[in-house]
Amino acid sequence: MAVPLFNLAPNLSVSRLCFGTMTFGEQNTLSDSFRLLDQAFSAGINFFDSAEMYPVPQRAETHGRSEEYLGRWIRDRMISRDRVFLATKVSGPSGLMTWIRGGPMCLDARNITEAIDNSLLRLRTDYIDLYQIHWPDRYVPMFGETEYESTRQFCSISIEEQLGALGRAIVEGKIRYVGLSNETPYGVMKFVQAAQRDPCLPKIISLQNSYSLLCRTFDSGLAECCHHERIALLAYSPLAMGILSGKYFSPDGSPGDARLNIFRGRYSEGESRYNLSNKFIEAATMEYLDIAKIFGLNPVSLAIAFVLRHPLVASVIFGATKSWQLQEILNACQVELTNEIIDEINKIHEKIPNPCP
Repeated sequence: MAVPLFNLAPNLSVSRLCFGTMTFGEQNTLSDSFRLLDQAFSAGINFFDSAEMYPVPQRAETHGRSEEYLGRWIRDRMISRDRVFLATKVSGPSGLMTWIRGGPMCLDARNITEAIDNSLLRLRTDYIDLYQIHWPDRYVPMFGETEYESTRQFCSISIEEQLGALGRAIVEGKIRYVGLSNETPYGVMKFVQAAQRDPCLPKIISLQNSYSLLCRTFDSGLAECCHHERIALLAYSPLAMGILSGKYFSPDGSPGDARLNIFRGRYSEGESRYNLSNKFIEAATMEYLDIAKIFGLNPVSLAIAFVLRHPLVASVIFGATKSWQLQEILNACQVELTNEIIDEINKIHEKIPNPCP
């Protein structure tokens, strides 16, 4: 049975599973990536997400490989461009990734335009279907931080300038739609209001934020914004970087080739949110694993099905490094969670809310 579709925009249907490619070029070789993409496409997945900074952990030697592999696959397999929906992202300010436009220092018009042009070259395509701002051009708590500190605010590029650059790219045919990622309710509404004031600026159609059994912070504020403004959630990290599969707390010991083991000490963004020594993460995960066992479900199916049932989720963005992992994700599309299962899930959430914010 093929992966179901979702109407993300008028006359635009995307698969409810989106293949995230941030392991391509690091954990996955080119041939590995092609095999996984073939398997996903054959199953009905037409939605693929990348970013200019991928793969992760990010480093100068591998910068851009994820987009390159995805573009080569489309070309080598001679897939008609209108059969796939490509999403990628421009990196926000970062003093660490000096190999990306010197930082990048900001998201001004020049940086956005340069990033789009470079992604088009790596993807070997004339246009990008969904272009997203990877994280805000302003200070916000992210990647495990939960409290806003007003003293950390710094100067930022105006939202009007950012949307203006994206709007010109749409007029030029370089991108089709615009989305945000790792945003806050304040940020979403400022982008919405800017587009309402000036009809020449593009409207945001999607928000790519984390959502899983271990992170339901979207429901506190962002869900209301997205519901009223008709913005779809593209939910990333539905397995909390693999934690909800149970592999890290297995009695046999977590596998050595698991991402949080391979890159221990090298992937601060992931480790700050998915801290395996956090007793609340382990406690909540073990209880969700018990639910899966009681109701005869694969833990992956439980986790993915939970995210898919959210009324504002257009597509679930997942990663996979092995064929059997991808198959587990695909199987989850056939699972429907009963009210009894949801009640048990909510009981755990009330006890241990959002241990991976």
